[in-house]
Amino acid sequence: MSFEKEKVKHVLGLSGGKDSSALAIYMRDNYPELEIEYFFTDTGEELDEVYEYLNMLEGYLGKPINYLDPKRDFKFWMSQYNNFLPSAQARWCTVRLKLSPFEKWVDEEFLQNGIKVKSYVAIRADESFREGLQSKKEIETVLPFKENHIDKQAVFEILENSGLGLPKYYEWRSRSGCTFCFFQRKIEWVGLMERHPEAFENAKRMEKTALDNGSPFTWCQGESLIELSAPARVAKIKADHQKKVETAAKKRKINPLRPDEGMVDFDEIYGNQKVCLACHK
Repeated sequence: MSFEKEKVKHVLGLSGGKDSSALAIYMRDNYPELEIEYFFTDTGEELDEVYEYLNMLEGYLGKPINYLDPKRDFKFWMSQYNNFLPSAQARWCTVRLKLSPFEKWVDEEFLQNGIKVKSYVAIRADESFREGLQSKKEIETVLPFKENHIDKQAVFEILENSGLGLPKYYEWRSRSGCTFCFFQRKIEWVGLMERHPEAFENAKRMEKTALDNGSPFTWCQGESLIELSAPARVAKIKADHQKKVETAAKKRKINPLRPDEGMVDFDEIYGNQKVCLACHK
């Protein structure tokens, strides 16, 4: 990558997820000459493990992470959208709580002062199906992992070599972002219920409010959280998930250069899923 000698601000958004964290480590270790500002847009509905991991990452980077404040929280915006839950078809949460605060910050701090912005996004070389977040502002998106052929396994290696490893929530969840993210798979909702019961109950209350106001969506496609949390249903979700894990493990092709590639992850089990890059990378 080449960088012009002009007035440029380099920014890198963190979600608390593995890819953006690995990119921050990669840029710090390989491009120390760049003054990169790391930022995290806090929705206030993140897992405790996300904040813990960001604190660890901050220590490794040797500089503070700028926490952007959306000013108005999820519940406020939900009321503005007639108490309807967001969905894959209507992702107002990403726009209001992630993209808009980022654009406002970039515009006020840099663009209005004649400073160009390069935004570093953690799309990997093996993710041809994903694109960078599309902002209306004049921001140049840079994809170092794509340019340097960094794939998912290389991301794991970056995190392991740094000593940070994966965030703890990867033991049961495939994403960072809000505790009640509608992109969660059913087994992840079960994990939230068992590990963070207060967050699960909060999501149930929001869902009930939405349904009482005529929302066409539940958090989890095809069933409410009340239905999902029934003991018999939980047992079936777990059993179905275990079968998928075993099937994915049998199908995995061993890479002779990486014979020990770790546990089977959610993408291998369920296939690649479209997600909000600002929340989940």
